[in-house]
Amino acid sequence: MKKLLNSLYITSPDRYLSLDGENVVIQENGAAIGRVPLHNLERIMTFGYTGASPALMGKCVKNGIELVFMSRSGKFLARVEGEVNGNVLLRRQQYRYADDKAMCLDISKNIICAKLFNSRWTIERTLRDHPMRIDTNKFISCSGLLKQSIENAKNAEDIDSLRGIEGEAAQIYFSVFDDMILQQKDDFSFTTRNKRPPKDNVNALLSFSYSLATSMCASSLEAVGLDPYVGFMHTDRPGRRSLALDLVEELRAPLCDRFVLTLINKKIISANDLEKREDGAVILTENGRKTFLTAWQKRKDDELKHPFLDEKIEWGIVPYAQALLLARNIRGDIDAYPPFMWK
Repeated sequence: MKKLLNSLYITSPDRYLSLDGENVVIQENGAAIGRVPLHNLERIMTFGYTGASPALMGKCVKNGIELVFMSRSGKFLARVEGEVNGNVLLRRQQYRYADDKAMCLDISKNIICAKLFNSRWTIERTLRDHPMRIDTNKFISCSGLLKQSIENAKNAEDIDSLRGIEGEAAQIYFSVFDDMILQQKDDFSFTTRNKRPPKDNVNALLSFSYSLATSMCASSLEAVGLDPYVGFMHTDRPGRRSLALDLVEELRAPLCDRFVLTLINKKIISANDLEKREDGAVILTENGRKTFLTAWQKRKDDELKHPFLDEKIEWGIVPYAQALLLARNIRGDIDAYPPFMWK
């Protein structure tokens, strides 16, 4: 299994990154304020950056270190990468699959069934852990509806029908999301999912976590030789990492949503960590991003037992494990893609 190295997050918009020997140097107003050995890093991710030197970019390419540029709100902007060394035979087979409606449907069904399964168990966990603080009948009803949605997804006859089932199930799941917020209700309330840009505190946290998880999925797909831009359920669009968006669907509830709920319910994040811009968009402040990313890194280090591999791995390795399993399916090593089904 791939070794999980550290990620370096640059959260301040006025930082400049340069290279000194085998170290990345963080500068502010021309003065060095920190340095980190490159051999300890797997990824450098910047938010609202001032810039990075060509020498550092070249070094990252040579050493296989991912250098990602994000907006302050967590939207993916660009990534520095070197020569693509993906297995050409694997990618050609991936492209054949992407052009085959039946194959796209089979893989997409597995992904969406896992997404709905994980959403359902997020609800069931709340039922188990906080029965006295929620409307249990409402949660039981939603769980039952999601169970039926899983059966409907299994029997979907085409991608459009599957998307419709997924959309209806998402509405069911998010109908109880506000009930899973047990603390700081005055500052963190959820009505509906909104994005591009998020308009409230909860959606801002969800969007930020989804962006981070999608970036992890894109990197994992490239690491195993797949093309993250050619998906099976999300259609091709210039600049859109469609396969990464496919893969992240399984991880939204167990990794991202539960993480955001933990931040709020354990009061790790407060309303002071977010700000509303003039256009109505809500984003994390600089301190808020630091708090979020510190907790996110810790979450990635937590261990769980992978349901298919039957071995303990870190949460940060789960996207890589799923990318590896998908590649094995496309190569014909296994009969079907085994999605991540958390419980």
